[in-house]
Amino acid sequence: MTGPPGPVTRPHPDHTAKSPTTQRRESAMPPIDRSDRDAARAEHSLLAELQPVVEENLHRHHEVAKEWFPHEYIPWSQGRDFEGPLDGAAWEPAEATLPEVARTSLVVNLLTEDNLPGYHFAVAEFGRDGAWGNWVNRWTAEEARHGTALRDYLLVTRAVDPRALERARMAHMEGGYDRPDGFSAVHAIAYAAFQELATRISHRNTGLASTDPVCDALLARIAADENLHMVFYRNLVEAAFELAPDTAMEVVRDVVTGFEMPGSTIKDFGRKSAEIALAGIYDLRLHHDSVVMPILRKLRVFEREGLGPAGEAAREELAGFLSKLDSQATSFTDRREGIRASRAKRAAAMAS
Repeated sequence: MTGPPGPVTRPHPDHTAKSPTTQRRESAMPPIDRSDRDAARAEHSLLAELQPVVEENLHRHHEVAKEWFPHEYIPWSQGRDFEGPLDGAAWEPAEATLPEVARTSLVVNLLTEDNLPGYHFAVAEFGRDGAWGNWVNRWTAEEARHGTALRDYLLVTRAVDPRALERARMAHMEGGYDRPDGFSAVHAIAYAAFQELATRISHRNTGLASTDPVCDALLARIAADENLHMVFYRNLVEAAFELAPDTAMEVVRDVVTGFEMPGSTIKDFGRKSAEIALAGIYDLRLHHDSVVMPILRKLRVFEREGLGPAGEAAREELAGFLSKLDSQATSFTDRREGIRASRAKRAAAMAS
């Protein structure tokens, strides 16, 4: 599930997920007081100071990124015309041979990619020139490639109802994407570091859940791109800590405590994400252990010295949130085991 920054809000400490909505988010920017103006100037200055780091990491990305072609990963020989002007065969549910949860995860991933135009517009607002503008264009091109490949795979293999998929795409894109009020460029960078790693894990586990070697290979290729995106953004956050540690700490606090995936506005996202979590494709335990904590360790968030009062307060709040997130992840894992056991028992009873 790729995409640029989703909403970052300051949730209640027990907050772990937001209710999905298919409505376009509308909000009015509140009056900016002097402290807000000072903060905005500080973050604008920080973004300017990060430009050399952006350029350095853009060059690095070009050096390590591998060219690949979506059409080489699609089993075109399986394709047939669909009903319609070409008088092909109508889609039948029996043709969906992938496990249901794998199909659900693939569709969520694809619909998230479909909203790429909105993401690009939001991120490009922070600058269209220089290294940052070049990076945004490169990132957009790579993410668009992911959407192309996912849709081709789903349609060629008849893994999902093509009409339902198109209707879902239309509904999701008509909902639009709005960058949240107060969401700075530094927030965007930090959010993307966590989100790209989450996406990589989701893609890899979806591929494994598919039980289809072709799907697994495609998602592994996409996941490799997402990992490079994560490294790019993480390196920028690391540089931000060196330049403005208090600001960086507050931003990381905001992002981690308010994190949600950019596809959260997809219709029935709550139900779909619950299915995905129950299958172990992406859940709270993975989010805590494999996304949040590795990045925080790399950034040395809890080892850094020289923070001011604001930075120390943000770090303390972050630590408290992580403790609760860890407990919630453990509780979810325990509940999931019970649910799986109950389902297995029912399945055995029905089979006997």
